[in-house]
Amino acid sequence: MRAASLVVRSVRNLTDAELVLPARGIALLGPNGHGKTNLLEALAYPVLFRSLRGARDREVARFGGPGFHVGLVREDGLAIAVTWDAAGGRKRVTIDGADCPRITDALGHWLAVAFLPTDLALVQGGAAERRRWLDRMLSLAHPAYLGALLRYRAAVAQRNAALRRHDGPSAAAFDGVLAASGAAVLRHRLDWVATAGGAWREALDGLGEPLPVELRYRGASELVEPAAWEAALAAQRERDLARGQTHVGPHRDDLALGLGGHSLRRYGSTGQHRTAAIGLRLLEHATLQAARETTPALLVDDVFAELDAARQDRLARRLGAMDAQLVVTAPREADLPDALEVARWHVRDGTIRQG
Repeated sequence: MRAASLVVRSVRNLTDAELVLPARGIALLGPNGHGKTNLLEALAYPVLFRSLRGARDREVARFGGPGFHVGLVREDGLAIAVTWDAAGGRKRVTIDGADCPRITDALGHWLAVAFLPTDLALVQGGAAERRRWLDRMLSLAHPAYLGALLRYRAAVAQRNAALRRHDGPSAAAFDGVLAASGAAVLRHRLDWVATAGGAWREALDGLGEPLPVELRYRGASELVEPAAWEAALAAQRERDLARGQTHVGPHRDDLALGLGGHSLRRYGSTGQHRTAAIGLRLLEHATLQAARETTPALLVDDVFAELDAARQDRLARRLGAMDAQLVVTAPREADLPDALEVARWHVRDGTIRQG
């Protein structure tokens, strides 16, 4: 899956532009603050139709502007466009010119995996960081997972609202849908973990990590059976009512990352954390590629500068071997490894210059 062209209007500090993208990709060079990451933001926006960095839509738009527009045409001609109107806060998404009433209907038409300096949070952060990453990836990989996840989240929210009112009978009314959708979410996660551990180990070994690593699911795996939920919910009912929240289910689970038999989060170095986070992104790419039978684009935001020369070279060679469209940013040519063979573009004051 490659982008043939990209249209950006009123996106952060970027000058309005219509860009024709090389099939192999580009390296975008320029000083910090001049718009490199904003281009990645535009390329990533049509994946989930929200900010790559978790910003609100008004923060994606140029300051004081009427909103923003991003249009992407894939190499096969399919056109994806999104327009956000600042005045009404409305977002319009179209596929080949046809409106998508629900954003979820547009998911999967454009796939890209972003490698960001903030990815350290995937390793160093709390369980919520890894759950968000897992939910995002599996939702894009499997539409059935997204459906189960949305039903599960809605049931948890409604059940929690009843618990906060100390209304036990109303809370219990959501136990059935909670069990059915929660079990489906958990089954997808456990199936993924069963195959992902080996791929993650291979990725880190290829990046030069000498110690063995381990990826495990941390949660009540017995809840993969809907019938197991009744007893689990009953055991926590008094606690749920006292605290106004549901204490059972995959919304409280985690991915445990191990290094040399110990917790990677606690005992790994910053360099090992960064390598592990890059490995998770490589695993995300492999997951989407296998599930959707297409190769997502790769968006790499100034990640090479954080690695030593040997790991820079290994990562560049790994990315080059993946046959994906690659868009990578760096302040200077010298910050890019020699093995990275893509066209060089430049950006200054929001204006992108080819060559």
